[in-house]
Amino acid sequence: MNNDLASMLEQISISAIREAADVVYRHLAPTPLLNWPLLDELTGRRIFLKHENHLPTGAFKVRGGLNFMARYAAQSPSQGVITATRGNHGQSVALAAKLYGVRSTIVVPEGNNPEKNAAMRGFGAQVIEQGRDFEAARIEAVRLASFHDLYYIHSADEPSLINGVGTYATEI
Repeated sequence: MNNDLASMLEQISISAIREAADVVYRHLAPTPLLNWPLLDELTGRRIFLKHENHLPTGAFKVRGGLNFMARYAAQSPSQGVITATRGNHGQSVALAAKLYGVRSTIVVPEGNNPEKNAAMRGFGAQVIEQGRDFEAARIEAVRLASFHDLYYIHSADEPSLINGVGTYATEI
């Protein structure tokens, strides 16, 4: 395991997830965990579904965005953040940035889902359409981060995002 990965994994823990829950629950209520009898019958097991679709962005990722932004805003809120996404991660960042008074820029691929783009704009983000796919948008986000001195939020390589998202599991 490389040192960067080992360092990141050391920052992800059940205690860090419980700390993240303190941040997440300032803004969100726990989501329902409901049994679905027809799925029980179909599978022969008792099945419960976690309804993260009840969250303001319709997805669990907002939990990570809130945890990340609380920590970021306490350190350097005037700098601003940037990320690349096709939707849910960007909505998470945009909503959390709005709540914490942080300027956010979201780079999406050209032709991205217009409803997702509208939601990100509705949460206050500047949305830039760039590139034919996610990877092209990500490269542009990294370039813009350097050029404009913005903090680049990687969608999967931020321990505070991961710890925030992990709060859903503490509700089960």
